[in-house]
Amino acid sequence: MESTLSNLKPPRGSRHRKVRVGRGMGSKLGKTSGKGNKGQKSRRGYQRRRGFEGGQMPLHRRLPKRGFKNPFPKEYAIVNVEMLNAFAAGETVTPLELVARGLLHPRKHGIKVLGDGNLKVALTVHAHAFSKSAQDKITRAGGKAEILK
Repeated sequence: MESTLSNLKPPRGSRHRKVRVGRGMGSKLGKTSGKGNKGQKSRRGYQRRRGFEGGQMPLHRRLPKRGFKNPFPKEYAIVNVEMLNAFAAGETVTPLELVARGLLHPRKHGIKVLGDGNLKVALTVHAHAFSKSAQDKITRAGGKAEILK
């Protein structure tokens, strides 16, 4: 049978009536509307706080506080020394170059170079931070590690 505007129908099971609660015992959701009998949870507008455990001391208060959590941490995008082999010898590596080559996504606080892997080419690398091993490997390969502000 050909499908035309006059005989279009929604797929089976895709449309169903909204359940009307509290409309008589025959509806399966009459009287208490599926909320049980009495109590705070059966009342209108009931909402419990996040972490509320019915009056018992909640877990986030039972556990001891410990240490210091910096509310403004510096998060660096990480580049390993091994990734810098993608550049030709003598080239200057900047954060913009790294993003352009798809080696990292731009982040808020800059770029940190870590010393994983080996560097085979001499490069001038501009980054916001370097690990000690990364700095050593760059200078050993005949390059320079320059810290950006």
